[in-house]
Amino acid sequence: MKAGIVGLPNVGKSTLFNSLSNAKAQSANFPFCTIEPNIGVVNVPDPRLEKLESLVNPERVVPATVEIVDIAGLVKGASKGEGLGNQFLGNIRETDAILHVLRCFDDDNVVHVDGNIDPIRDKETIDIELQLKDLESVEKKMEKTKRAAKTGNKEAQREMGVLEALKTGLESGTSVRALDILEEDRADYVRPMQLITDKPVMYVCNVDEGSAVSGNAHVERVREAVKDENAEVLVLAVGIEADIAELDDYEERTMFLEDIGLGEAGAGKLIRSAYKLLNQQTYFTAGKKEVRAWTVKVGATAPQAAGVIHTDFERGFIRAEVIKYDDFVSYGSEAKVRDAGKLNVEGKEYIVKDGDVMNFRFNV
Repeated sequence: MKAGIVGLPNVGKSTLFNSLSNAKAQSANFPFCTIEPNIGVVNVPDPRLEKLESLVNPERVVPATVEIVDIAGLVKGASKGEGLGNQFLGNIRETDAILHVLRCFDDDNVVHVDGNIDPIRDKETIDIELQLKDLESVEKKMEKTKRAAKTGNKEAQREMGVLEALKTGLESGTSVRALDILEEDRADYVRPMQLITDKPVMYVCNVDEGSAVSGNAHVERVREAVKDENAEVLVLAVGIEADIAELDDYEERTMFLEDIGLGEAGAGKLIRSAYKLLNQQTYFTAGKKEVRAWTVKVGATAPQAAGVIHTDFERGFIRAEVIKYDDFVSYGSEAKVRDAGKLNVEGKEYIVKDGDVMNFRFNV
């Protein structure tokens, strides 16, 4: 799973990246401070994992992770190569979701690439560049498909209809994710193209400390602008988050958060939201050797979940032994759950639920 942080230069992308990961991306008050994408692997905060650890007392604990990519600032003209645009857009294409950072704070000491603060204009600048790049991809695909459609190929004609809808939408300034396209057509034709504006997006409103709890007028404008996009909006005081991340002591961090009226660090909220944005869920394996969180798509079957551990597990799947997380915690151990008759044996059709504690039986 990979989420890319995008935005105009100097809106707080690298500072956010630093607060999320142990990697320290260069962060400074001038455009194009980041050129090569910085990559950090970030643990998904999950108190259930800590509870299982306390019950099982394993040799090691392995959390689920999200890969975060800090992509350099885009500028107007990026789709035509301005400001190393082609390279940066290529980096975005390789991600599964987009974290779009918008500057929603006023500070004369931090320069803005366009001279003044307007998160809606900034959003539109990035959107237009991404849409233009997608339009370029759609038009290339149309050239190839048109020849087959003219011969009477029914499949090609159906695809042309979808491509024309994409072209019309993008030319009108609508991102692919917001277009009204049948799910079947999305699966067959849209997703294989890996269009940038088809990726799920979360708008991260970077605010000052005083707006960290309830946002501000800039944030309200963003919420209104994206209400029809099926996108998430998260309010973070990115500079404060970076300060919190520097504190090693848990009590110090807690006191810091309480002082500014927050219940938890925004980094945790962002990672959990990104996980949800990517339609992911967690199941656990819990034994003396290891307690581990595994990531699977919502709706995954038991064999697909087993395949996350090893392809042989999916290929030779026999059955899954499933314990509900609440039952594991309530009874305190796998043995006691078995004795109580709360361990379920499931077959290939079982749909994994978030929080399931699972053992797999397989034969290859």
